[in-house]
Amino acid sequence: MVGDPCEYAPKHLQPAPSGAPLPRLRWPFPALAAGLVVSVLGVVALRPADQAAAPDTTLAVTAGAAPIDICTRASVEDRAGLVLVVGLPGVTTADHPLVDDLASVGVGGVMLRDENIRDEEQVTELVAGLRHRLGQDLLVAVDDEGGRVSSMRALDLEVASARRLGRQGEDAAREAGEELGALAASVGIDWVFAPVADLDAGPSSGVIGDRSFGADPDEVAGLVRAFARGIRSAGVAVTAKHFPGHGGEGDPHEGDTVDPTTIEGLVAEDLVPFRALVDDGAEAVMVGHVIYPAVWGDLPASLAPRAYGLLRDQGFDGVAVTDALGMGAIQTRHGFDEAPALAVAAGADAVLVNQGGEVARLRDGLVAAVREGRLDERRLDEAGRRVLHLRGQDPTGTVCG
Repeated sequence: MVGDPCEYAPKHLQPAPSGAPLPRLRWPFPALAAGLVVSVLGVVALRPADQAAAPDTTLAVTAGAAPIDICTRASVEDRAGLVLVVGLPGVTTADHPLVDDLASVGVGGVMLRDENIRDEEQVTELVAGLRHRLGQDLLVAVDDEGGRVSSMRALDLEVASARRLGRQGEDAAREAGEELGALAASVGIDWVFAPVADLDAGPSSGVIGDRSFGADPDEVAGLVRAFARGIRSAGVAVTAKHFPGHGGEGDPHEGDTVDPTTIEGLVAEDLVPFRALVDDGAEAVMVGHVIYPAVWGDLPASLAPRAYGLLRDQGFDGVAVTDALGMGAIQTRHGFDEAPALAVAAGADAVLVNQGGEVARLRDGLVAAVREGRLDERRLDEAGRRVLHLRGQDPTGTVCG
């Protein structure tokens, strides 16, 4: 067992060294040279040579009494790539052609599933190779909750389903989380898409079913907190999912899922486990695709500004990541060139797509949305800043604000 989880801070939350380099970013402006003279309204500001290499890339220019901040950002293309987390269909080695596409876009993270993991040696080499090609700060996530969603099953670890762990109690949940986190860390994975914080009392085979720890909000809150602490004890970031809860009729993988629950019902029950994880320091929250007409109308949560507002109201300031945008709930409404921009504009910080081969289309859709005024550039900066923080990087010089 590991020591007090409250004393532990995952490596993603450690501040980056001052002036730490940011890989693969193409700068839109040349570096400010020593002795640069800027003239605004007759006021001249000189940038001394000893400041040219400083990590602060904001030049303050005074026009009358009001200061003007000129911020050096990475290009829109690079900032758009940063918010993408993509799957790697068919990829088992880092020399796969798809990785070339990811390198050209500069994705913020990748997600591994069972098709990417054959054995310990292979996946360790894959993860190291991905970081070599895409940058050492690349987020490498795995979609593994235990039970029937176990992408690391080939590594000879069987973590029981959440429902089974729920019946065994918090100690069992904590130990299972420790095993899952330690296994992920041992092969270089630093982000796990778990635990499931959804309430469920339905059949085990349901969309959530035995992926849930149970139906009682307070009991589930304690169980997901224990499971998450186990994962985080290995230095691995956790993801509470699927905010604000996965109720209703239908399967988002196929199409619309609608839940009539009111905001009062969500606050009293469904949000309880999520609040416990947020209060305990969860690094990420995955926003699902369920439609709550009584709360925000005919929009999947992942595209609804009110859903992200509700999440931030819980005190969460980490990375809000969408559930996979290739699901029917999104694709029946919007394509890959449109959905990511809608999600980021609504409040998402990271966009998850299983289909990594669509990466250029995803990036280009975000860029077009910024240039056409459909996505506020400041919102893209906010999203990028949170992703960089999770990656352990200093955002200075990449995003503004």
